[in-house]
Amino acid sequence: MERHSGASGVGSRGPIRTIIAAWLVAGTADITAASVYFPIAGRFRLIELYQGIASGVLGANAFNGGVAAAMLGLLLHYLIALIWTTFFFLIYPRLKLLQKNRLGTAVGFAVFVSCVMSFLVLPLSNVFHAPFNFRHFLISTAILMFTIGLPITTVVTNYYSTIDKNG
Repeated sequence: MERHSGASGVGSRGPIRTIIAAWLVAGTADITAASVYFPIAGRFRLIELYQGIASGVLGANAFNGGVAAAMLGLLLHYLIALIWTTFFFLIYPRLKLLQKNRLGTAVGFAVFVSCVMSFLVLPLSNVFHAPFNFRHFLISTAILMFTIGLPITTVVTNYYSTIDKNG
């Protein structure tokens, strides 16, 4: 794919570099928010947060896995963020609705990610299944709006906007 330049510098990236940029920003923002919020809220110690992510694959054994399980959890977190970033990058040009309002798209995408993760991915994984808590769901969704929805939408829409202008 041909490289294009734009005022934001985003257009100078090809599709792979755009996905990587959006992924790293969103993945890092999300894990940072979780790493601050959950220990302050008294729900988990930091290592337990990462082990909890790993428990999706390892089950309860993740909490006996020490730092290795925590590192696996961090790796899995970034893998999930990469999957969501790539998904959005691929659907964005195909769904014209996503191109109408950047903020609305960011919020809608975050709500979609939160619902899929909460009601499909997590129940099918090996994580501990606590009773559904609507307040926690709303807080998590709000966090995803700022850490997943906005960064991914901004980077991806900037890329496609530059392609459209120059392409």
